[in-house]
Amino acid sequence: MSEFPTIRTAIPKRRYQISDFSATLLGEIDSPDAVNYHYILAFVPMGEPKPNFFVVSERVPPKDRPDGGYRLRVINSAMNEVMDQSDAWGDEEAFATQALELAQQALGLGGHEAMRLM
Repeated sequence: MSEFPTIRTAIPKRRYQISDFSATLLGEIDSPDAVNYHYILAFVPMGEPKPNFFVVSERVPPKDRPDGGYRLRVINSAMNEVMDQSDAWGDEEAFATQALELAQQALGLGGHEAMRLM
């Protein structure tokens, strides 16, 4: 089982509704995890108290940056996988767009559009 991100504090930047999921984009994240999160898009199924699917942008250590300063990672109960590394994932708009696309594919929500609520 994958380890979900641990969040002490974070600032909600955006909220979305997509099919039976609500999603919150978090920034300014304080976490005790070894990972340095830049953004987290957390998906909560309707009726559930906690998220079960995450797309994260994590800062890459300086020595590992030839391919970019941020890793795009997908985390759920079955996987924890880096999908890409690029400077683009440090940009809120670029991250949110790609994270929503990844979630639609992974959660089988291809026919549903994400509605931005905030």
